[in-house]
Parts: sequence; structure tokens; C-alpha cells
Amino acid sequence: MAIVSAVTPACVASAVQRCSGLEHGGAVARLGSAFFAGESRVLGVAQEFRSGGRVLVKVSGSYEPLTANPPFSKPSRGSDNSALKSELLSIIAGLDRGLLATANDETAADMAARKLEAAGEPIQLPRDLDMLQGRWRLVFSSGFATGSLGGERPGPPVGRLLPLTLGQVYQRIDVSTNELDNIVDLRIGTPWPLPPFEVTASLGHTFEVTSDNGIRIVFQKTTVKPTGGLSQLPSFDTPPLPEFLRQPSTARGAGSFDTTYLDEDFRISRGDRGELRIFVRA
Repeated sequence: MAIVSAVTPACVASAVQRCSGLEHGGAVARLGSAFFAGESRVLGVAQEFRSGGRVLVKVSGSYEPLTANPPFSKPSRGSDNSALKSELLSIIAGLDRGLLATANDETAADMAARKLEAAGEPIQLPRDLDMLQGRWRLVFSSGFATGSLGGERPGPPVGRLLPLTLGQVYQRIDVSTNELDNIVDLRIGTPWPLPPFEVTASLGHTFEVTSDNGIRIVFQKTTVKPTGGLSQLPSFDTPPLPEFLRQPSTARGAGSFDTTYLDEDFRISRGDRGELRIFVRA
């Protein structure tokens, strides 16, 4: 009698080939088939194989199920930074996207953002370009804290020329067409007794990658869609400002920003005007 203490694919195949006429040859064949299919892990199976009343091979032990390719779950990008993201979001909570931020609030947000940027993975464009795809909601902009939409450089004032109420602000990025739209919900005051005029303005841009984390955008047009009680009206494109009315910084209609942190649902960018912008995936 031969004792086999460890069963390997080779020894199972050999047993099948050499003992094909044995009483338990079918059991060995099934055992070998299961092993090679990855459906089980063989630790040894109690079987005796006889021929003419003599025990030629005895295999002892047990077997248990095992998948051929055990599942492997890779942590999502940014999963280790949840505490830093929560800290940043708690600082900017209640600041109305930066419109209510004081200088101290802006400094605290910048410091928390820098901690998250330092902990994040390096951005590599265009490798990571697909992660920018989709619709992002703006949750903070330091540009709002300056009283303008333009960060450190002068920009259009908020609520000074017209009685404006700023609604949600989104950024929609389509990496297949290299298009970037800044989408703003606005509520415009009107003389009594007329109701406020609600619109969604989409500022369309094209973009190109300029560095590992840099993107340059070029303004194309502004499309306005009435909403609220006038949502049945069609959208329309606004005419461009005459050249002599444009701000020097916007005469070219171009700008740029660096993506300084990026994961599946969180994004930080810093613009060419020094503004910090924080987005969450919508």
C-alpha cells in the first residue's frame, strides 16, 4: 500500500492516468476536474483504489471549497483621506460657498485644503483626466469671499449692480469633447409687482491640458435658460460684451487652473487669480 500525504495537480493527474481502470477512477477524475477548475482546494481525500482485491493507492485528508481567483478589493482613491475631507467640509459648512466667509474663515479653509492636498496622490494628466468627467457642485470659493467672482483680481461684483441671489453653482466637464461649462442658478429681482426672474446661466468653455495638473480654458459663449415660472421659454445665447466694456483680465476670454486634489467624489482646484475652489461630485 502506498500512502500519498500531499495531493498536487500533478499527482492527481498521474493517479488518473495510471489507475484509469480502478474502482474509484471516476472519483479521482472528478477530484482532478474540480481542482483544475479552481472550484476546490485539495487538502487530501480519503479514498482507496483497488485492483484485484489489492489496495494500490490510498489518499487521506479532506478538501474544502476555494474560488479560482479570490476576490481582491482595492481601496478607492481618497478613501484614506476621509478624515481630512470631513475636517475641510466642517470648516466651510455654513459659509454659503464662501459668500459669508471672513478673512479668518478663508485662512482656515486654505490651511485645511493644503493638508488634504499634501495627503493626496499626485495628479497626472492626461492619465487622470477621466476622473474629472461629470458634474461637480461648488461648495466653496475664496473668490466669493473677496466680494467678486474673480479671486484676487477684480471681477464682476456679486449683488451690487442688480439684486441677484446666487443659487447652486456647478461645473460640468466632458473629457470626450474637451468642454467645460460653469453653470450658475440665478434669481434676479424685478420691480414690484413683477415676480423675480429665475434663470440658469451656462458659461461654455473649451479646455486643454497644459501640465501634469494644469488646465487652460477658453470662453466660448453664455447660454441662459429661464426657469421657475418662465421655464417654458426657450434658452438663448447672450451676445458678447463690446471690447471696450470688457475687463482687461477677461478680454482674452481665457483662464487656467491647477487641480491640486482629486478622488472619486472630491476635487480641489487653484486658479490663476489665486482663488481656492472646492467641489464635490453632484
